[in-house]
Amino acid sequence: MAHELPSGVPTQLWLGGTLTDSFTGRTFPVNDPATGCTIAEVASASVDDGLHALDLATGAQSDWAATPPQERAEILRNAFDLLDSRAEDFARVITLEMGKTLTEARSEVRYGADFLRWFAEEAVRIGGRTSTPPRGGGHILVTKEAVGPVLAITPWNFPLAMATRKIGPALAAGCTILVKPASETPLTMLLLGQVLTDAGVPHGVLSILPTASARELTGPLMSDPRLRKITFTGSTDVGKTLVRQSADRLLRMSMELGGNAPFLVFDDADIDAAVDGAVAAKLRNGGEACTAANRFHVANSVVAEFTDKLTSRFGALTTGHGLDDGTDVGPLITVAQRASVDELVQDAVTRGARLRTGGRIPEGPGSFYPPTVLDHVPKDARLLREEIFGPVAAITAFDTEAEAIHTANDTEFGLAAYFYTRDLARATRVVNALKAGMVGVNRGVISDVAAPFGGVKESGFGREGSIEGIEEYLDTKYIAL
Repeated sequence: MAHELPSGVPTQLWLGGTLTDSFTGRTFPVNDPATGCTIAEVASASVDDGLHALDLATGAQSDWAATPPQERAEILRNAFDLLDSRAEDFARVITLEMGKTLTEARSEVRYGADFLRWFAEEAVRIGGRTSTPPRGGGHILVTKEAVGPVLAITPWNFPLAMATRKIGPALAAGCTILVKPASETPLTMLLLGQVLTDAGVPHGVLSILPTASARELTGPLMSDPRLRKITFTGSTDVGKTLVRQSADRLLRMSMELGGNAPFLVFDDADIDAAVDGAVAAKLRNGGEACTAANRFHVANSVVAEFTDKLTSRFGALTTGHGLDDGTDVGPLITVAQRASVDELVQDAVTRGARLRTGGRIPEGPGSFYPPTVLDHVPKDARLLREEIFGPVAAITAFDTEAEAIHTANDTEFGLAAYFYTRDLARATRVVNALKAGMVGVNRGVISDVAAPFGGVKESGFGREGSIEGIEEYLDTKYIAL
C-alpha cells in the first residue's frame, strides 16, 4: 500500500542498544494524522524501563567518556552515512506519523543527518587552555569533561532533526543519553536508534524510551542523582515545569521553548521577496515550528500589496496526504491541535479581523486545516499573543520603524524574528533592537547546523548546533598547577 510504513521499522524500546518489550507489556497507538488511522502499536516505557536504561547509561558512562574522540567521531560519521543510505525510509516514516509532505520530510532528513556529521567533526575539537596567573606562581589549566548521563525530551514536529541535534553533541562530548520521543512520533526515533546501534554506539550508551505516560517516566529519572542533565524542546509551559522539577538537584538544563516570531515588512522592502520569505517562514512544516512567523507587521504604505499577494499564494496551495503527489500542505498533528488553531482564528474574526482565505475546518478524515490569511487583526486578538502552530498568517499594519520594533518586541517570547528592508542602516538598527535569539534579514528560513539555535526571554536558554552546541554537554574543570 502507498501509505504503509517501510519494512523493518522498530516498535519496541531501545534499552542500551537492544530492542526490548516494555516491562509492563503496554503499548500505545501511533496514528497517521492525514487519515486518523493507526499505523503501529509501540511499546510504552514504564518507570522500571527508564530506571533500567539509566542503570545501563551509568554503567557505560566512564568508558564512553574515555573513548578516544576520534572513535566517537567515526561512530557518528558512520551513523550519518547509514542514515543517508536510508533517507527515503526515514522520510516516509516522518510523513506517515507527523503529516508533513514528503518533500519537507526529505529536507528534514538531510538537515537531521547533518547534525551527526557536524558533531562528528566537533568531537575531535573539544579543547581546553593553559595560561599563567597574573601574579605568576604557577599555571592555570582548563579542561572539558562530559557532563554525564543525559535525558533528552524531543518534540513531534521535527522527530528526526530535534533528536540528532541533541544526540549528536551528547555522544560527541562523551555523554550517555536516554531519549524520550514525543508519543505522536516515536517511530522515527526508534528507526534512528537502529541506525546508531548499527553504526557502532556501544551497549548502554543510548536508550530510546517512547511512552504514553511521560510524567510517570521522567519524574523518577529527574529525581535520580545519577542523571546529570536534561535537554528539552517543546512548549514553554512544559519547559517551566521541568525547570522547577530540576531545581532540587540543580540539573544542567537546555531549554528550547516556544516562540511568537514577528515578521516585519518595511516600506522600502522588495515586496515579492518578502512574500516569498513569508510563505517560507509561515508554512514550513505546515506552520508547526517554533521558528514559524506568527505575527506579520507590515508598513501601511505596502500592507495592501503584501496582503493581496500573500493571500493569492496561500489560496493556491493544496492540502492533502503528505505522500500524495501535488500536496503542498499536509495535516496538523492531531484533531485537537487543529481545534486549537481554529479557535484562535475564530477569536480574531469575532474581534474584527478580516478573513482573506482559509479559516474553515474541512469535512472528511484527518486533521487538515487550510492555509489561512487574516488582516486588520486587532491588538486584543489571542493569536497575536499566543503561538499559533498552524498555517495561519495574522497581518497588522504599522506607521513608523519605532512602532514596528516596539510591536515586535511586545511579547514574553524571544526565539526568532524576521524582517525585510533594502536599507542597510535600517537593517543594522533593527537587528540591534529586536529581542530575539535569532534574526532573519531578508530571508524566511534561518535554521542551519552551523548556526547557534536558541532564544531569549521565555523562549528558553542554551544553544543547539554550531560550536556552541557541544558546550551544553561539557563541564569545565580548572586545575591549578
